[in-house]
Amino acid sequence: MTTQRTLRDAAIGDTVTVSKLSGAGHIKRRIMDMGVTKGTQLFIRKVAPLGDPIEVTVRGYELSIRKSEAENIHIS
Repeated sequence: MTTQRTLRDAAIGDTVTVSKLSGAGHIKRRIMDMGVTKGTQLFIRKVAPLGDPIEVTVRGYELSIRKSEAENIHIS
């Protein structure tokens, strides 16, 4: 059985595609409001020294995402 990778598992310099969003309604809505939707490409720019937050480029702008939010973004 293979496990679905999440944004939290991505390494600096990776370009990934969002395959699915999970989480409670308000969390999922917040992620979508930031422009992260199924099929969107994300470029992992930086990760803070302690791993939180993760900085990504999405739709031409930089976005910082907490690890707790990144766990709800499934990637391929």
